[in-house]
Order: sequence, then structure tokens, then C-alpha cells
Amino acid sequence: MNLIIVIILFVILTVIGMPLAFSLGISSFLTIAFMMNVPLGVLVERMIIGVDSFLLIAVPLFILAANIMNKAGITTKIFSFARSIVGSLPGSLGHANILASVVFAGISGSAVADNAALGRIEIKAMDDQGYPRKYSAAITCASATIGPIFPPSIPMVIYGGIAGVSVGKLFLGGVIPGLLIALTLMILNHNISVKNNYPRDESFSLGNVVREFRASFLPIMTPALIVGGIVFGIFTPTEAAAFAVFYAFILGLFIYRELKWSMIPGIFLETICTSTIVLFIISAASVLQWILTVEQLGVKLANMATSVDSPLIFLIIINLILFLFGMVMETTAVLIIMTPFFVPIAQSLGIDLVHLGVAMVLNLMIGLSTPPFGLGLFTVSEVSELSIEDLAIAILPFIPVLIISLVLVILFPALTLWLPSLFF
Repeated sequence: MNLIIVIILFVILTVIGMPLAFSLGISSFLTIAFMMNVPLGVLVERMIIGVDSFLLIAVPLFILAANIMNKAGITTKIFSFARSIVGSLPGSLGHANILASVVFAGISGSAVADNAALGRIEIKAMDDQGYPRKYSAAITCASATIGPIFPPSIPMVIYGGIAGVSVGKLFLGGVIPGLLIALTLMILNHNISVKNNYPRDESFSLGNVVREFRASFLPIMTPALIVGGIVFGIFTPTEAAAFAVFYAFILGLFIYRELKWSMIPGIFLETICTSTIVLFIISAASVLQWILTVEQLGVKLANMATSVDSPLIFLIIINLILFLFGMVMETTAVLIIMTPFFVPIAQSLGIDLVHLGVAMVLNLMIGLSTPPFGLGLFTVSEVSELSIEDLAIAILPFIPVLIISLVLVILFPALTLWLPSLFF
């Protein structure tokens, strides 16, 4: 009964527009206070336990690194490099948009950071060349899903901490799926651009590519340094995040010299605000996850899973569930709540937890861009100054392409597991 009540309370609070962290916290508080025979102090205890992890220090550090690089103008250099590679292709700025997301993914590890940092640059450039604003915003939102798939990845850090999986393996496992998403989006962009006669940016020039590559080489090396450091045992994921911050400061202050000391307090304040929201969601979601555990949701799911003896069927079922959750909830909260229930069942069916984690994160990233409540839609809507309704319609052609990428990742585990197997 308590299980039903807490879910109903959470759904009601979410539907009326309450921020997710408060929906999670208030529904959990009311359930513990009035329906469960446990001390109210359990609420505070579980919230503290939810964020009492050394691994989670990586979350604000990766956010800080992304904010530093954004303020230092490094995102502009990344977009210029991507633009120089694909300038001669139809719909070239759409292709550059996607490639820039791949590179920036290796810096921020966040879809929302990608939307916020690159969105204004990309949409303005596409506006200047006559692309419809709706299309520019839609492809920006869709390409940002690459962020948490391609290493480093904040959601994969969180999943790895909960599931007890090597974050280095997860980072490597996301490389090929991330490139697969980029490829499928570029194919779609090419077809749409040819059909609508969208412009080419500039003729291809090897000299221009080399020049832009030199200007952006150091930021482009960020993911290789982070993942390489983890894979070869130089530092832990948390230490890798700290290194990313140090590296970003060096680039901004001393290499490119576009980051001023006077900008640093504002960067710290922005990072604190963003990190507080993320960690508050993790903390509140941990309480709801504990309630669901006490109410034996895991046992109920395990009993249901006994009737499913096929790993593929299980993956299909949980991905349908996650897709629905991802459309209405923040990725971090879904991972905190659902991962502890899915992992034991996946292990019993012989599903590799790296494969499971990459599929879960990819699924939730699609939900992030799926109408009506995807968080990515709200971010790009603000950046592009479009209504949610207009953006929701414009992004619909991209959703099936993203789903195709997810299906391929589910059907072919080697896409996820081959690269980690070379290093671990």
C-alpha cells in the first residue's frame, strides 16, 4: 500500500509542476511521516547516505571544468574546428553541430551543459546561414544526447558508483555508441538538408582544417587524457575530474588567455548552483529508492523476472520502462531509483553490467530530448527562444533515429563491450 501511495504522491507533485527534487523529497517525507512505522530521522539519514560517496565528488568537478572551458571561449574553437571539417557538405552546419557535441561531450559529460554551452553558438551560426530556427534548435537538442554517452559521463559515474562497475569500463563502453549516434544523426541531417536545399558552409580546405585543429587541439585532447588516465591507472575517476578542472584552468588562463581572474568567482557560483541541484536530486531520490526497497519493490520485480528467461526480453522491458521515466524525470534520479533493482536481475540473467549501464544511460538521454517533459527541451527552448510546443514538434524526426541507435546497442553488446575488453 505504501508503495502505491508514494508513487501516486510523486506523480501528482510532478504533474502540477513542482521541481523534481521537491517532488521526490515531499512524497518521501509524507510517506515516512504518516504511513511508515520508522523514525522521521531516517529521512535525513538516507539523504546523507545518498550523497556520502567519494565518487560523487567527480560530479561538481566535471561541471566546473565544463563551465571554465565555456567561459574561456573554448567551445567556440571546438565548433570552428568541426565546421572546417564538414563545411563542403550539404547541411554542413548541422554536421558541425553534431561533431562539436562529440568533442564537447569529452569535456562536460553532460547533455544539459552541451545545450547551454554550444547551443547559442550553433543556433546563431545556423540562423546566419538561413536555416529554420526550429531545425537548428532540434538538431542541437538531439546531438546533445551524445554528451553523457561519450566519455567522460556524469550519469555513468553515478551508475558505476551504484552498480559497483568500473567507471573506466563504462567510459570506454560509451565510445562506440556515442560515435554511432553521431553517425546516424549525420545521415538524417544529410537527407533533410538535401531535401530542403540547406546551404553548404564553405569549400573544404586542408589548410583551414589544420589551422583550426591546431587552435582546438588541447581541448580536443581532454577526453583522451581523462579516459587514458583512468584506464592506465594514473588516477581514479574523481581524480580525473580534478585533473579536468586543473587542465581547463591552464588552458583558459595561460594558453588561450581568454579566462580572466575576475570571471572565476562567477564560474564557481554557477557551478555551485548547478551542482547543488544535481546533488539535491540524488539525495532526495535516495530516500525514495530506500522506501521502494523497504516496500520490497525489488522482490516484486525479481518475481516478475523469473517469468522472463531471455536477457533480450528483459532488456526490452526495462528499456520501455526507462524510456517512459526518462520523458518525465531527470536522468540522475532515475538511475538512483532504478539501478539497484535492475542490476541483481541483470546479473542473474548473465547480462554484462557495462552493457546494461550504457544502454540505460543512452535510453535516458533519448528521454531527455523526448516531448513533452524532456529536460533538454526546456534548456534548448530557453537558448533558442522557441516555445516548447514548437521545439517538441521539430525534434520528432530525430527521436526514431536515436531509438535505432539504442536498439543496435541492445542487440549487439559488442558495440559496448569490445573496447573495454581491449584494456581490462
